[in-house]
Amino acid sequence: MTDTDERHDPTGSSRASEPAPRGGHPDDARLFGPEAVAKLRVALEEVTWLLGRGYPLRTAIRTVGDHHQLAARQRLALQRSACSEAQRASRLARRAPASSLRGAEANIDGFNLIITLEVALSGGLLVRGPEGVLRDLAGLRGSYAPIAETDSAIDLLGGALSDAGAARARVLLDAAVPSSGKLRARLLERLGGAPSSSGAPPSIEATLVPDPDRLLVGAAGVVSSDSVLLDRCACWINLADEIVAAHVPAARIVDLVPGDEAPGP
Repeated sequence: MTDTDERHDPTGSSRASEPAPRGGHPDDARLFGPEAVAKLRVALEEVTWLLGRGYPLRTAIRTVGDHHQLAARQRLALQRSACSEAQRASRLARRAPASSLRGAEANIDGFNLIITLEVALSGGLLVRGPEGVLRDLAGLRGSYAPIAETDSAIDLLGGALSDAGAARARVLLDAAVPSSGKLRARLLERLGGAPSSSGAPPSIEATLVPDPDRLLVGAAGVVSSDSVLLDRCACWINLADEIVAAHVPAARIVDLVPGDEAPGP
């Protein structure tokens, strides 16, 4: 699904004020308004500098967050997105377009992708990091349940796979996450006959496994925003970003890297 550092609040503060899982936080307009984003971009540069000199991520976030007096949700956005310059370069060197899936297999980090699309469809906040990846701040590890937007998210995935001409898609779901069996059933039901512009629909395999990351490390055609996988896969597809850009134009996205410094599509 994702690594622990990415999914949990870096401050350890109470989450009692958190809103419904996929929608926006009531303070997002203030925490991620123009002035706040400008500060976050500076903070991300400083975290990147510290990571490049061997500082642990949590230490870098705490140091920079304290210096800029960042709120817990802002620190979470940084923690989910930050990487060193070396990591960014390596990830971009192994990023492949969706068209590379034609006749090939997509290896999908199931909860990671579906939750990102659910958040986009629900009007929740997404942050785009240095390598161009969208990440949510929902913090749903261990508490997932399908919502009204789940079927739409699955349908968008099916359409993207068909448009790319993928021959097969392997969707891996963390068996320990609540409702993993329900999500698997819905994936198979809705994607089993997904139409394909290239002819036959892609073959879909949705599997409950103890540790999706272990099976995705070293794989090609990986679809995930998990930092561990982006650092260790053979190649990856920025499919969530492509889907959201094409089908959810009103999605709430905060770019933590200025446009002139962001990676191309």
